[in-house]
Amino acid sequence: MQNIITVDGPSGVGKGTLSLELAKKLQWHFLDSGAIYRAVAVYALKKEIDLEDEMQVAALAKTLPLTFKVTSNQLAIYLADEEVTKLIRAETTGNAASIVAKHPLVRENLLQRQRDFAQMPGLIADGRDMGTVVFPKAPLKLFLTASAKVRAERRYKQLLDSGICVNIEQILSEVEARDERDRSRSASPLIPAEDALIIDTSELGVEDVLQKAWEAVIKTFPKR
Repeated sequence: MQNIITVDGPSGVGKGTLSLELAKKLQWHFLDSGAIYRAVAVYALKKEIDLEDEMQVAALAKTLPLTFKVTSNQLAIYLADEEVTKLIRAETTGNAASIVAKHPLVRENLLQRQRDFAQMPGLIADGRDMGTVVFPKAPLKLFLTASAKVRAERRYKQLLDSGICVNIEQILSEVEARDERDRSRSASPLIPAEDALIIDTSELGVEDVLQKAWEAVIKTFPKR
């Protein structure tokens, strides 16, 4: 049995926070698949490639010079020699990544690259189709969810705390539009795996979500 835990769900539900905490607690490898798609979008925009051009974006994805570096508190992301952690987390990048991710050829070219992250002692895979497509045989699959309103409010507060002036209605509109794109795309739509443990984080704090997830980890990997 491979030691793999998938953590899927839409943006703003706390997937990244939970995944990083589990990776540190278990001392397992970490895959942020969303960052891969965001990096493809950033790279395509830098090279002035139309995000709707599936063939060109897919070719770019095949040779993407991306590396992750996990520190004690966060994940640093590099595109070639340039750190792009903040750029990749930007709202505009997320919207661009949602366009890139709808292309079947892009997803196909990135599939094996994501699976290669599964190494001993184990892997925490954060994304939208980790449990349904990339690692369908993972022993533990988590799916985090929360209302669009709650997720928009979280993003609004996050941006304000960073000194960025934003409009809550616009953020809510963008969250809902991205959800619709992710759910309705033909390639790997955003849905929970049939055997996933669904955790609604709308009314839960970080520690509460971690506790629920950890209880599932203990049951699934008693001899971890």
